[in-house]
Amino acid sequence: MKLKLALFTCATLVLAAMPIAVLSQDDVRGAFLVSRPKEKPATNTSTPPRTSRRRPKANPTTAKDPKSSSGSTSSTGTVSKPQATSGTTPKNPTPVNKQRIGLGLTLFSRDSNGSAVRTDPGKVFQKGDGVRVLVETNTDGYIYIFNTTNNGSPVMIYPNAELDEAGNFLQAHVPFEIPSSVGTEERLRWLVFDENAGDERLFFVFTREPLTGVPIDDELVNYCSGNKGCSWKPTEAVWTLIQNEASQPLQTAKAKQYGAPQTPREQQASTRGLGLAKDDPPPSLIMMASSDTSTLVTTLDLIHK
Repeated sequence: MKLKLALFTCATLVLAAMPIAVLSQDDVRGAFLVSRPKEKPATNTSTPPRTSRRRPKANPTTAKDPKSSSGSTSSTGTVSKPQATSGTTPKNPTPVNKQRIGLGLTLFSRDSNGSAVRTDPGKVFQKGDGVRVLVETNTDGYIYIFNTTNNGSPVMIYPNAELDEAGNFLQAHVPFEIPSSVGTEERLRWLVFDENAGDERLFFVFTREPLTGVPIDDELVNYCSGNKGCSWKPTEAVWTLIQNEASQPLQTAKAKQYGAPQTPREQQASTRGLGLAKDDPPPSLIMMASSDTSTLVTTLDLIHK
């Protein structure tokens, strides 16, 4: 599958089978959506579409009252225990209320009017059909998307030196479209199926911290300098790590809302950097990793018949 500015060809999209831990779908959905805010952020239609997903700059360290014994919460939702004012600090203090890392995916297809509607990943697509994927995470982190064709060599299709300033940072519950519905050209707004056969697999890799050895931001821009359509290929070590993570069990939940149109709120949130609220539609597929991992990897199979 050759992707250029978020454009690729395929035929049938099927969720890859993964080892699944036994857990109620309602429990998985609730664990993912619990961190969505109750109130919708204000919508400002005059705000220009987001053009950058670069990692945020670190905030200056602020002074803390040394006498304070209250705990603190990190940007990823991990609450650290306060240090004792006397005695010995326990070795390897264990964070409490650690938030499990989660990823939500919703497949949209293009209807006869050019609008986006929720689609069953098992649907058989025809030449000329178009799809896009809406990605949502339950905590801040970094999204990577890799592609293999007929189990061949992997290629990183996101982050991309020509998209979002080569950034891949996502905020919790602020959705991300691949490709974007506000692309400069119609051909860049959908993943379009053609007549070329080939079994494709997309690897969605979500991490709390950037992957070591994978270029993003300026490093990726410099790597692709002067090479339009450049795609970075992972090293054997990086790819082995990703494949190992892809074999880990995930807890999943599905929401069958097929045929329903994408809501204006979802479209605005994904293009203008707004968060989704609890009463917005949930992702069609939600994956939750175990509480002791900071990386979640899942795959989508695209089978061209």
